[in-house]
Amino acid sequence: MRLERRQNTSRSALVLAPVCAIGFTMLVSGLLVLWAGAPLGRTYALLLQGGFGSVFGWSETLTRAIPLILTGLSATVAFKARLFNIGAEGQLYAGALAAVAVGGLHGGTGIEWPLWVLFPLMMLAAAIAGALLLLGPALMKARLGVDEVVTTLLINFIVLLGVSALLDGVMKDPTAMGWPQSVSLQDGLELGRLIAQTRVHTGLIWGGVLAVLVWLLFKHTVLGFDIRALGANSRAAAFAGVPVTRTVVLVALISGALAGLAGAIEVAGRTSYVTLDMSPGYGYSGIVIAMLAGLHPLGVLAASIFVAGVLVGADTMSRAVGVPTYIADVIVAASLISVLVAALFTQFRLRWK
Repeated sequence: MRLERRQNTSRSALVLAPVCAIGFTMLVSGLLVLWAGAPLGRTYALLLQGGFGSVFGWSETLTRAIPLILTGLSATVAFKARLFNIGAEGQLYAGALAAVAVGGLHGGTGIEWPLWVLFPLMMLAAAIAGALLLLGPALMKARLGVDEVVTTLLINFIVLLGVSALLDGVMKDPTAMGWPQSVSLQDGLELGRLIAQTRVHTGLIWGGVLAVLVWLLFKHTVLGFDIRALGANSRAAAFAGVPVTRTVVLVALISGALAGLAGAIEVAGRTSYVTLDMSPGYGYSGIVIAMLAGLHPLGVLAASIFVAGVLVGADTMSRAVGVPTYIADVIVAASLISVLVAALFTQFRLRWK
């Protein structure tokens, strides 16, 4: 048995592939639901209702989707160039800390900055913090051949330990009753509510605009062509004149900056301060979202809403039928695997010998 590349891929195969992937995901997840002793139809109905069946459900889904969009874009940019950035979680926290350092601790300098100056400085600091955190592993890969999967993954743990130390040290809020959290942002630096009486904030607009900009970058710029060429074949790209090291550095800066902005927007839009459990794994979920979207920036928007809806709906489902919320993680993981396998079989066929 071997894989053989198809000469042509029909439109029907492209349409049926995601349908079959979704069906396989529902089948695998359904077996686990039945194993837990819950009614299958009602469980799936509650899952959809919790995430998409009401104004409150949609608002929570969109709120949860905002950081996922940005970390998904971060992974998309990096993976498109075969720079496997597994460190978006650490870059998110670095961006959040930088945002608070500019927007919350600046008062110690004795300078009163106007909000219209302070807000862009806060976002810029977050983007720079995330970008610099990925720059080192990218340079080590480009110059020394060091595996960036290992370095970016290990940096996540270093950053989280650093966050823990800072939240119990110089950045600790003295009014937090001993709770390890940073000082809050200055009043006026929070993002506005996009929908009244909900938690949906204007970070959703930021995510949509950035997705369009990344799509334009890939499709209509020389850098986008270099990124795609590097991802297709780095040796052929170098032979064709693509500046490999420069492209890797720019990809690292863009990818890290997007993850850093995810942290700043999460602070400015939802929490106003940094805590050690601020992110329930948004950086790692961004990898899943990028793959579900097929590394397409606009597809990241749909994939983020899907994953966020599953995670939000799992809470309603768990309370109603007693199925563990971890079933949501199974659905997301099975969706990723099935979509990848379905995409593989649109390009290849099995040949038996």
